[in-house]
Amino acid sequence: MSGRTILITGATSGIGRALALEFAASGVRLLPVGRDQARLDGIAQACRARGAVVEAGRLDVRDRDALAAWIARQDAAHPIDLAVACAGIVSGTSPLRALDSEEALRAVLAVDLLGVVNTVEPVLAAMRRRRRGHVAMVGSLAGLRGFPSSPAYSMAKAAVHAYAEGIRPALRREGIAVSLVAPGFVRTPLNVRLKAPRPLEISAETAARIIRRGLDRRRPMIAFPFLLYAGMRLLTLMPARLADLFLDRPGVDVPETVERERIGP
Repeated sequence: MSGRTILITGATSGIGRALALEFAASGVRLLPVGRDQARLDGIAQACRARGAVVEAGRLDVRDRDALAAWIARQDAAHPIDLAVACAGIVSGTSPLRALDSEEALRAVLAVDLLGVVNTVEPVLAAMRRRRRGHVAMVGSLAGLRGFPSSPAYSMAKAAVHAYAEGIRPALRREGIAVSLVAPGFVRTPLNVRLKAPRPLEISAETAARIIRRGLDRRRPMIAFPFLLYAGMRLLTLMPARLADLFLDRPGVDVPETVERERIGP
């Protein structure tokens, strides 16, 4: 780990914050990215206290040009060894809201899908010139099979999964590793208001330790917990109607996101 430069988006909350703390150590240069200046200052201070050198970026992953320019500047100064695209939002349905609203659907795609692309593209441009590096994209077990309680979120994560899997073979030939991270239920501020069963839920800190172990081994797929992952895989083999019945929980309430597709009020 010594001497590595690590970029983490969504680093001010949840899994991203826990990952930044997990990687923070003497000899590591951390590039945490987030939108909230106070929380960004807080995670930067906490990581410095663990010995890391920190260059924080107050950026929105929806802002393609600003994010790309900042990444290019950071990479020119200290080449990025590992980039983790972790920024994300959650939105879903409820007994009174059968589908995601148009605004919520597009907001989820803008952050959870295009935000990943906006992070990975400029990082890969530099890594491909060097023919070395490692990128990780945070998907979800919901990306394995659409959840009726969060169809837009499932769609975005499924697209992230397909993108990571699609580019991985070609980039491996260029010396670049691609890891797909697919967590199950993790206790984070994103799902604190979610009213639904959350089997085998773990803390963000536990998730970060699992992810770090997988990234240190450059594993192509980091999915957990195993029992839930295996169960989701089985669901994809079931007849669609049976899987629909199993996943459909009419009482589930996943609050609609307040984010929107474009940056601004």
